Amino acid sequence: MQRVSFRLVSGFLFLASVIGMAFALFLEKTANLDPCPLCIFQRVGLMGLGLFSLIAFLHNPKAGGVKRFYALLSTLTIGWSAGVAARQVWLQHLPKDQVPSCGPGLDYLVSALPLQTVFKEVLSGSGECAVVDWTFLGQSLAVWSLVFFSFLLIICLWQLFRKYPVLK
Repeated sequence: MQRVSFRLVSGFLFLASVIGMAFALFLEKTANLDPCPLCIFQRVGLMGLGLFSLIAFLHNPKAGGVKRFYALLSTLTIGWSAGVAARQVWLQHLPKDQVPSCGPGLDYLVSALPLQTVFKEVLSGSGECAVVDWTFLGQSLAVWSLVFFSFLLIICLWQLFRKYPVLK
């Protein structure tokens, strides 16, 4: 049985991240869905996955340790996106009286507050992050994003923990 190459999986992860970002930008431009702060944070993790997967694809390392390092970086970045998407899904399922009030935009937060405070504010969520503007098969974009990120996370974890041949 032939093994799936590290390079092939890295190329797939890069392609998946490009498709995911293209879809997000498509919805933003054609459906006028402005991304909330949590959506922007999810995109950052997806772009991180794309960057690390592209580097791994181009480098195509032979040593298992280097492959695991790339897989770890990819796992951390897409894990970030999955975690932020899970937070947004949770916010969307809160009772209306428990949804946090809308706060200032991300641009203002970045210009006015220290970075640590910006992360705390954005991850605590706001009312705009709990709004469901788009659905497919009865599920919000945040739910579909969580499913997509979880699928990519599983692949990254497989890359991280799979057996690599020992070089002689």
